[in-house]
Formats: sequence, C-alpha cells, structure tokens
Amino acid sequence: MEFHEIRYFLAVGETRNFTKAAAACRITQPALTRAIRKLEEELGGMLVSRERGNIHLTDLGRLLEPSLREMIVQAGEAKRTAESFLSLTGAPIRLGVMCTVGPVRFTGFLNEFRVSHPGIELTLIEGMSSELKDLLRSGDLDVAVISDPDGFEPPLLARVLYEEPFVLACGPTHAFAARKAVTPEDLEGEIYLQRIHCEYRDRLAQMLADRGITIRRAHRSEREDWIQSMVAAGMGVCFLPSFSATVPGLVQLPVVDPGISREVCIVTIAQRRPSPPMAALLSALDRYVWTNDRMEPDRLGAGELPHI
Repeated sequence: MEFHEIRYFLAVGETRNFTKAAAACRITQPALTRAIRKLEEELGGMLVSRERGNIHLTDLGRLLEPSLREMIVQAGEAKRTAESFLSLTGAPIRLGVMCTVGPVRFTGFLNEFRVSHPGIELTLIEGMSSELKDLLRSGDLDVAVISDPDGFEPPLLARVLYEEPFVLACGPTHAFAARKAVTPEDLEGEIYLQRIHCEYRDRLAQMLADRGITIRRAHRSEREDWIQSMVAAGMGVCFLPSFSATVPGLVQLPVVDPGISREVCIVTIAQRRPSPPMAALLSALDRYVWTNDRMEPDRLGAGELPHI
C-alpha cells in the first residue's frame, strides 16, 4: 500500500469524479485509475463503484476512508516533526547533569545556548554518575555532564569541559572563616558533614587517612543543599566543588598542600551519530569559554558568587 494510492482514492471519494480527482492530484486519469485498482487488489475488495454517471465509494470504501485519511494526516505530522527537528525548531535534547555539579558555571552557557538556538528544547535530568552512564548507554539520554575519578569505559566518550578545584566550606562564624586557605592537616578533629553523592568521597577520605588525619563525622545526606545549609549554620565543615555552592552564607577556602580538583566532562556514546540538535549543542560546548578569571573561586559566600 503506497501513500500516493491512498491520496488518489481519497480524491475520488471527495470529487466523485475520476477526471476531477486526477486533475486535483496532478496526474493522468489512467494513472489514477491504475493506482486505485492496485489499492483495491491489495485490500481485497472494491473501494469505488464505477457506475456511469454515479461514481461513489462502496461500503468497504466508506468503511476504510476514515482510517486511510488518518494515515495521511499522521504521515504529514511526522514529516513536519522531522522537518522541525532537522531545522532545530522544537528539537528536544535530554541532558543529564550529575547531582554534584552546581548550576553556577552552567548558567551562562545555558543562557547563551538558548539565545543562539531558541528552537532547541533542553531537558535537564539529574542523577549520579553511574545512573547517567546507564541512561546514556540505553539511549534515554543524549549527552551528560559527569565527573568520575574512575574514568569512562567504552562506548562512553568523554571530553573535559573544565577543571574544578575542591574547597573547604565552613560557616561565617567558624574559626577557619578568617583564614585565606586550609591544609588537610587543619581538619584534625573537625566535625565533618558528609555529602553522600560526592564521587570523590572515598578518595578524599583515603587522603586524610594516609596523612593520619582524624575527623569527627556527623550528619550525612544525599541532598547537597541540606549539607550546605548545615555547614552555613556552623554545624561542621565539608569538602565541596568550588562551583557547587548554592546556599548563602557559605565561606569557601582554597585547599592547599595538596590542592584537590576534579575534571568535569561532557560524555556521549562514541559510535552514536549525533542528531542535528545534538551536534549544535556539542559545537556550542566546544566554543564556550569555560576558563575565565571571573569564575575562579574566591572566599565569597555562596550568595556572592560572581555571575557568568
């Protein structure tokens, strides 16, 4: 069954005249007649009654007409959807963002991308590194922003967007708040609030253990905002990626001797051909200037972080 055969049949049903239907479809009458006969053979019955001076649909033709018309409508909608997608109008992208990646650094990029590509609709999906990797492999995500100290195994393909230092976060009344920086040794005996989803949690803990540093673990939470709120309230300290702070009142101190940082990557599937909107997003990510002195961490509270 061909779409042009259905269109010719619907034209005959509307005009009740083979000559007029052929003219409307811009083909010859014999070609239209052959196409309708072929459609009747495929469907197994007469669709058009060819009485002299009385061309009309048979009972089978009337029965099938709504379904055949709906097929043409749906085909047209599919074509328009494809055209919109390929022209980056109403084109969706599912972007996974790891839950420990704060919005500060991405706000500027997302705004710039929206302005340059107003037809692309970004849906942000939050999750842990392992969850986002699984969604990428299954095709439920188009691209993801992930930091993972263990790297990315095939078919995952990662490109570094920027390097993000860890800071030590404390409240404004904490003894550390007056300092310019802290060392891991300064954490000896400190009350530590644990960010459960921190992908560097085990490595940070091992670093302290290797140096013989003992901390007093208190509350722990999957919620980044809860931990930050407790830190700002003076209940303890925590390691925090420098651009993840969202709670006003946090004091962020550079960690030195050694400094600690992570690589934030854009991750795709190596052999998966990007769609036009995906290609536009990846190109925009490559062009965006992520290294910017205005973005470097300072001793500012979260509410005072500079805009990008």
